[in-house]
Amino acid sequence: MHRVVVTGLGAITPLGLDVPTFWRRLLAGESGIDRIQHFDASNLEVQIAGEVKGFDPRDFMDFKAARRMDRFSQFAVAAAREAIRDAGLEITRENADRIGVMINTGGGGIQTMEREVVTFYQRGPSRVSPFFVPMFAPNMAACQVSIVYGITGPIMSSVAACAAGTQAFVDALRMLRLGEADVMIAGGTEAGLTPVAVTAFANMGALSRRNEEPQRASRPFDKDRDGFVFGEGCAVMVLETEEHARRRGARIYCELAGGAVTGDAYHVSAPDPDGLGAARAMRLALRDAGMGPDDVDYICAHGTSTPLNDVTETKAIKAVFGDYAYRVAISSPKSMIGHLVGAAGAVSGVVCALAIRDGIVPPTINLEHPDPECDLDYVPNVARRMPVRVAIANAFGFGGQNAVAVFRAYDGAAR
Repeated sequence: MHRVVVTGLGAITPLGLDVPTFWRRLLAGESGIDRIQHFDASNLEVQIAGEVKGFDPRDFMDFKAARRMDRFSQFAVAAAREAIRDAGLEITRENADRIGVMINTGGGGIQTMEREVVTFYQRGPSRVSPFFVPMFAPNMAACQVSIVYGITGPIMSSVAACAAGTQAFVDALRMLRLGEADVMIAGGTEAGLTPVAVTAFANMGALSRRNEEPQRASRPFDKDRDGFVFGEGCAVMVLETEEHARRRGARIYCELAGGAVTGDAYHVSAPDPDGLGAARAMRLALRDAGMGPDDVDYICAHGTSTPLNDVTETKAIKAVFGDYAYRVAISSPKSMIGHLVGAAGAVSGVVCALAIRDGIVPPTINLEHPDPECDLDYVPNVARRMPVRVAIANAFGFGGQNAVAVFRAYDGAAR
């Protein structure tokens, strides 16, 4: 099977509209969480979110095309552009059918859905947009990337809740290993910040209610955590077979060495309390990569800041890593950007690649009062310089979907 490497990165996040800005601010421990600005949230119980700020789709694509896309697709087109340029990848008629797209999501065009339903009831059937269906359909982020950049290889999308972004890397890895494409544009995107969606999560009891201190609201592994902060954004990787990347002289960030997906078969929103599905995903991903637990230097945790997830993920890590769990560095970017749902795992993959490249691990901010049940090394509050040769990205979603991807420093040696 082909080895797979990472050659390009793109990101649209609450910390910036490109990878360098996102990474600089993440390492500095800055928070991109604030009071909601996209709509009037003054009558909602939860009034904070990790919003993408200053995003104008016209900076990234044709205005007419942008008007026919939901925000989640606009994010994907923008992040893909950065990743393709970062990879130095030229897409031509000759190679377009050997390039594929795998852009996953948790919900698809939720903003379009909510807006058009309101239009139907307030203004009548004739005012519903004829572009409604091709705007909200979850596969449209992948399709729009294909259309905008002329990619004619396999175009796919899976809806996998909070595991979606990482699952995109796992599925793309499998396609590349089997030779079904030479290059995959893979990642996750989400733009579900609407009054109804925020209210729905709040009514579940899933969201933090720290409206008066938004930057301190997301507190993974802290005993005072009270829920996650809803966010939006997108992250994309250019993944290639090693042969293809070396043939064209591409700069290589790292190797995508393995991955796995599993199911809890437990509950629609709560994780298995013993973390059995999450632990199995980590074990299988490491086995797929041909590595053991003690090879791992860094875990980019799911780390949502909910009472259930953080304890469960800690249990799962201990089950897989044993005593070594206390020596591996772990951190959660969600402490700074919130939970980007379908994009969360994709962002974690970008973090893993950059941690390997730069030899530095971002912090978990707001970790002030560690939960006694969360007693591992979560890199509290300050980034840490350290060698990172192997990093794993965890993503665990509603419905019990679990996805884990393993990234390894690329040395060019035969395996």
